[in-house]
Amino acid sequence: MTEKILIVDDDVETLRLVGLMLQRQGYQIVAANNGAQAISMARAETPDLIILDVMMPDMDGYQVTTELRKDPQLADTPILMFTAKSQVDDKVAGYDAGVDDYLTKPVHPAELIAHLKALLSRTRARQPAKKPTPAAYTVGVVGCKGGLGSSTLSINLAASYAKLTKTDVIAIEIKPGQGTWASELGFTTTEGLNNLLNLKPDQITPAAVEKQLTNTPFGVRLLLTSNRSLDTDYATLGEKLHAVIQAASQLSNFVILDIGSPFIPGFDKICSLCKNILVITEPQQSTIKRTRILYDELRSVGAGMGRVINLILYNRVRSDVQLTSTQVSEMLGGTPITMMIPPAPELAYQVSLNNLPLINIQTDSLVAQQITQLARIIQTQIA
Repeated sequence: MTEKILIVDDDVETLRLVGLMLQRQGYQIVAANNGAQAISMARAETPDLIILDVMMPDMDGYQVTTELRKDPQLADTPILMFTAKSQVDDKVAGYDAGVDDYLTKPVHPAELIAHLKALLSRTRARQPAKKPTPAAYTVGVVGCKGGLGSSTLSINLAASYAKLTKTDVIAIEIKPGQGTWASELGFTTTEGLNNLLNLKPDQITPAAVEKQLTNTPFGVRLLLTSNRSLDTDYATLGEKLHAVIQAASQLSNFVILDIGSPFIPGFDKICSLCKNILVITEPQQSTIKRTRILYDELRSVGAGMGRVINLILYNRVRSDVQLTSTQVSEMLGGTPITMMIPPAPELAYQVSLNNLPLINIQTDSLVAQQITQLARIIQTQIA
């Protein structure tokens, strides 16, 4: 994996030259031009090594080093002090503050690279081999079109699974510009996903996602989405959503994605990260026909390889104007229906009044029982 180096210097030309030289050596570069920014970026980026100047306008390099060493996450990050201050007292002050190495400007590029490699090598030697963090079991909820109830099912399934298993659950509205959870559940902030989408893909780290999660009283952490479509830059959306899901999967053992519909950039890549896909449909002929197309696509492309696809029949209209479950299954080529979710208009009305998922409002209701049963089914499907 490419090692990341943070360069801190208030001289723009030094940042440019050193950064270019290290990029040519294959390192990933991030930069800061003052002490406060250096501390902030070090915490956000968790670099493998920091090159730090001494003389800066706000905090000097010694103060920055002292602050970084107080942070458990950065206490062992190698710091190379790279400065024009060449007196013995300056070097002693640097080592006292906690730097690992000290070089004075100007220096031959080969010498700088040699010091960097030596520091990185010693750091790798000190660290025990890390076991890879297992990715979360990710469930995606999708329908052939919008308005089929993916948001309602996603949030209630997340709450039910958290209650059933007593484990940490993250639920993500992976639909920029189409967020509904915040208004329904009474949260004032809706910018979690939007803030992440303002970053570059390589900046969307688990730590960055962690900062944007919203805690709830029903045991689920939410990544909320704005309902303002004009906030969304669709040009790079697919790559960034992919990065968000990957980062979130390192923070919890169970992640639920409210995908909504296939009409989102990077849909195939999003589904490829899901180990279980819930395909929602309704007992109407036109919807069933479109659902069969979606279902067949999910089984034939990467999203269907080695993954579970569950068909969920969401019943929200009068029984005398809809297809039966048997007819739905037949129209879908004999695909079995995993679960039927009954209508619950009264509970749906109570959601915004109580700021809770509907399964938490009336736990013994039929819809709550069905969603809890679906959570149990998914639990058994986890390998």
